Order: sequence, then structure tokens, then C-alpha cells
Amino acid sequence: MSGDRPSIAGKLKDLMAGRRGRSHTSRSLSESVEALPEGHPSLSHAAIAKIANGSQSNPTVGTLLALCEALGVPPAHLLPHEPYDDLEALEAFENPLARHVLALLNGLPESELAGVIKDLERRRAHVGLEPVPPRAAVTPPSKRRRRRKPDDAARYAAESLEGL
Repeated sequence: MSGDRPSIAGKLKDLMAGRRGRSHTSRSLSESVEALPEGHPSLSHAAIAKIANGSQSNPTVGTLLALCEALGVPPAHLLPHEPYDDLEALEAFENPLARHVLALLNGLPESELAGVIKDLERRRAHVGLEPVPPRAAVTPPSKRRRRRKPDDAARYAAESLEGL
């Protein structure tokens, strides 16, 4: 994991610090986990503190699920992979209608997507919703390396070996 991406500990600390006006200490989060319906693991405030300070960096899936349910966030957000860092997108994805919209958008050419985005921005403004801040530019997938012809490949290999 790269140093600029948030860790499980960093994400948990941010969530505990307050979202939607509700902040948690490790003790209050432990109580929230205990208040969940049966079937969730019991988490002591010490265990939660260890996860939040990074000394326990590999909690079980059950632990992560319980923490996310108690915090009211999608479980994927605590996963240590870059696609799961965007909490707003994950929360939107929890909505079945939003998933349906994504399925409809899948495969549209970029020019069509740009038009849909502009239309959605206009609709949000018309309804009186706050504008969505622009996301960082999405880098297109890297292009496939071109295949060399056999003669070109041999020449390239010979030139690479000359310096050895």
C-alpha cells in the first residue's frame, strides 16, 4: 500500500472523529457494536483502539463488518484498496437505483457520458442540491504495448545485451 493512501487505521480514525455530527471514542464505538443485533463479534474498546492506532493492522472480516455497521458506512470502505477510499461513491453504490444507473451507463462512449454528466449537473441544480465537487481526473487504462515483429524483437534484444 502506498504511503499517501489511508490505512484501515486512518479510515477508522476519520470515521470515529465524526461523520454526520456523531463522533466516537473507542469506548462508545465498542458500545455501538455491542448494541448491534446478534451475530456480530464482540469488540472491546481496547481492540478498537488497537485498530485505530495501527497496532492491529489485520482485523478479521467480521470485525470490519461490525465496525462499519456500527458506524453506518459501507463495509468496503475499510478495505485497504484504493478503489474503496471514496466513501461518497460507496454510499451511492449502496442504493439499488444508483447501481441500475451505473449499469445503464456502462459501455456508453465518452462523448455520451460527458453529456449525461452535464445533464445530471443541471438536474441537481434545478432540484436545489449542492453541486458535486469535481473528482480527480481519471487516468485512462494504459495502452497495450505494441507487439514487435520477430526481426524487431531480435534487434531490440541484441541492443539491450550489448552493454552487458
